[in-house]
Amino acid sequence: MRVLGINAVFHDPAAALVVDGEVVAAAEEERFSRRKHGKRPVPFSTWEQPELSARWCLEQAGLTAADLDAVAYSYDPALVDAEYAPWEELRTTYARKAPQFLATSLPGLDPDIVQFVPHHVAHAASTGLAAPFGGNCAVLVADGRGECGSHLAGRYVDQTLTTFASQRLPHSLGLMYEDLTEHLGFLRSSDEYKVMALASHAEPVHLDLMREHVVVRDGGFEIRPLDWSTLAKQRGKDEDLTREHAELAASVQVRLEEVLLELVRWLHERTGETRLTMAGGVALNCVANTRIFAEGPFDEVWVQPAAGDAGTALGAALHASADVVSPMPGADLGRGFTDDEIESALRVAAVPYKRSDDVALEVAEALAANKVVAWFQGRSEYGPRALGRRSLLANPCYAENLTRLNDVKGREQFRPVAPMVLASRAAEVFTRGPIPSPYMLFVHDVRPEWTDRIPAVVHVDGTARAQTVDGDPLLERMLHEFEARSGVPVVVNTSLNTAGRPMVDSPRDALECFGSSPIDLLAIGPFVVRR
Repeated sequence: MRVLGINAVFHDPAAALVVDGEVVAAAEEERFSRRKHGKRPVPFSTWEQPELSARWCLEQAGLTAADLDAVAYSYDPALVDAEYAPWEELRTTYARKAPQFLATSLPGLDPDIVQFVPHHVAHAASTGLAAPFGGNCAVLVADGRGECGSHLAGRYVDQTLTTFASQRLPHSLGLMYEDLTEHLGFLRSSDEYKVMALASHAEPVHLDLMREHVVVRDGGFEIRPLDWSTLAKQRGKDEDLTREHAELAASVQVRLEEVLLELVRWLHERTGETRLTMAGGVALNCVANTRIFAEGPFDEVWVQPAAGDAGTALGAALHASADVVSPMPGADLGRGFTDDEIESALRVAAVPYKRSDDVALEVAEALAANKVVAWFQGRSEYGPRALGRRSLLANPCYAENLTRLNDVKGREQFRPVAPMVLASRAAEVFTRGPIPSPYMLFVHDVRPEWTDRIPAVVHVDGTARAQTVDGDPLLERMLHEFEARSGVPVVVNTSLNTAGRPMVDSPRDALECFGSSPIDLLAIGPFVVRR
């Protein structure tokens, strides 16, 4: 059975293809259109479909739209409460017309094969059915909103979902965090990760008030009215951040962690499962994820690497598949390019390049010499994290490299960069978070004896969002060679892009980023381009 999954309603439009229960391809539309998050999550944009990523998924499998058995759309307009918000009727109307829009975007598609999958069911399937351990598991979904809710707690048994609790709008942990993001002068539905980073710079002085504001009961929660302006002045996007702003961010962040822990404990009591899977935009909060792992009752916690709305394309396709589905093979589900295609792009760009005898060795030497390296290898990542396919690498031994990389990327200086480490070496350097941690979705405490050795990746609170590497020979060789020259088994890994731009996806994107940024070396396939 050939099923194309589509996410198109809010933000991060994406497509995914599942054939006979196997995940073949998945990609976000932003990687093709070069519009950050694909589009803004406003009702007027709901008609837009991820046609570029959908066409690529089909091409990857050698299929046409006419070959599909089903298209699974990760939103069910029949479930919408049209009274929830202004313009909701317009969003719902566009969602109902999705089969016709898709048939226009994908010639040959029969609109009658399009089926609507409830948004939070798609989130649940993206993690409960895609998790690597397979079998039965508990599942927790938390995000901004779906059709009429913002949360689902359930359990998969034999690939069938049972829902035990859900939270109706307007109560939403995700929307609360989005409101705070906007109040702090950042872009809502985009910059929530900045709030999480800012929270580490202050104490949660308003925590008692936040505990009154967000109350957990019966597997759900209530969010009571609270004017953020009474705690910190609303910030304009170009105004300075103050201690008040950081204290408010810390207070909301810690209360979010506490609420998620309460929900997880309730779910564990209901299911008795030892494994928890998570999805939804809130599941991208890696600080909260680590508290769930470290303090919660589950032995294993797995978070979908595309936990935001992009992941619902995959979840919808898995849910709609009539086959027994297999776990996702990894996050490298996007575009890849042959050596000939890469070399053609280099020739068109008319840049001096060479085919390296050992690209991993050359990169390790450059990093040991404190160069900044753009790393473009294999198929691109599905989800928001750079995992060694489209990465910007640097030497972690120099504290100033944090400032240097944030300048390269045009980011705020309070934001951290992440470490990449061999899975076999991770426990020597990091603790508290899960190991292995291949998708950079948890924070880890840096062991005291390592904080001064890798200062570039140690956040102000002593943590690091580590990515462990296992099963990628090229990355493993580069890490081994770097350690041989530096004595350190860790390199800095951050996404290969600049502020406001999607992550690099194609060779052209990589060359544009390299040409416009103070990057010293581009390692693209077997080729090396030097500044």
